[in-house]
Amino acid sequence: MTTETEGPRGRDEGEEPTLTIDELAARAGVTVRTVRFYGTKGLLPPPVIGPRRVGHYGREHLARLALIEELQRQGMTLAAIERYLGRLPSDLGVRELAIQRAVVASWAPETTETLTREELDRRAGRPLADEEVERLAAMDVVRRDGGRYRVDAGLLRLGVELLDVPLSHETILAARTTLTEYSRAAAHELSRLLRDAVAERDARDVRSLSAHMQPLVVQALLTTFQRSLREELREWMDRDARE
Repeated sequence: MTTETEGPRGRDEGEEPTLTIDELAARAGVTVRTVRFYGTKGLLPPPVIGPRRVGHYGREHLARLALIEELQRQGMTLAAIERYLGRLPSDLGVRELAIQRAVVASWAPETTETLTREELDRRAGRPLADEEVERLAAMDVVRRDGGRYRVDAGLLRLGVELLDVPLSHETILAARTTLTEYSRAAAHELSRLLRDAVAERDARDVRSLSAHMQPLVVQALLTTFQRSLREELREWMDRDARE
């Protein structure tokens, strides 16, 4: 069981945890009681203990709460969420948790929400500058609709995380184009394979198979891509070291 007065020092990708439990709950849109309950269930890592034995939380805790929220939105019970989180690597950082949330969100049909600017800032977890909103729009995460914003709820947190990546706007857009092109090609080929496999079946069987296969295929693509990217980066750094 974890409490606010025990546990190892938190890891927050170079950023010291600075939120009190009340501030964390307010940022995540949950109650303090919920945060404490998740902590006792092991769904959240323990806080960092500061002066006067006060627990402090950081971005990793916010990312985990967002992932839990998405899992609940998909209809998972608390026991199922506990099993899901228990299968994840224990050292996942903020960006990896955001990717996991994006994967989970992809299990459901695409959903958009229309928000005011104040609501957009609250959902993003921080005030967004006009330039940052424009970058989110370029990533197709946000679209201006008069005085409001149509937001892809499943991609918002991941898009906000990308705002902090030290890459130029042009590089991020080029990367998005590359990922879109290759993912569409993979989706087309996988769709063809599934169509061939179920060509003789009833249309209802096809829809049922598609619903069951989608989360498995998305997770498989994510895992394969992560491994391939890791290998490419390792080869790149090895070549650089030799040169």
